[in-house]
Amino acid sequence: MSDWQLFDTDDETLITHVTEAFTQLYRTYFIHELLVNHQFPVEVRAFRHTDIWRIFLLLTPWTLARVFIPEKDPEIEIPPGWTVAERSQAPITVIGPAIPLAILGGRERAHLNYHPVLGHYLIQPLIQSMESFATPEDAFKAWNEVITTRNKVIEQQQKKCEWQQEVSRREFFATLRRRTVLT
Repeated sequence: MSDWQLFDTDDETLITHVTEAFTQLYRTYFIHELLVNHQFPVEVRAFRHTDIWRIFLLLTPWTLARVFIPEKDPEIEIPPGWTVAERSQAPITVIGPAIPLAILGGRERAHLNYHPVLGHYLIQPLIQSMESFATPEDAFKAWNEVITTRNKVIEQQQKKCEWQQEVSRREFFATLRRRTVLT
């Protein structure tokens, strides 16, 4: 058993808490930053369950990321400095240490994070600056172009990657799940 703090609730409550938590992070840490898109909301899209994870895309005024929130203990060792007791005394960290992640037969890397409401979770930054996008749709369109290109390369190389196929299918055809407009 590892030291993961889990967020044990239904999906809609999780989505509500994620949008509230990241809206509060924006208001606390990013509201006066120049390199964020202050017109962007916090949005959760492409929500699904895979293995033991609840996975979704998270759009914020500062990034587009894939988030992994465990439904049960993922049995990934928590690095020093990242236990609940240590994180509750530490300032918020936008991106924690990178750790390996085995999912759907593939290997990924994601960054460990902790929020007092959400518990431990993993995050993969996909687009690290929203300032060049006019609308959230433009950001998601750019990500969809990455998915399309990646799929073509996988097909040309005649490789099969279950994780990338699952991600591509879900994220390419994703619909809006929850949006919080920042004021």
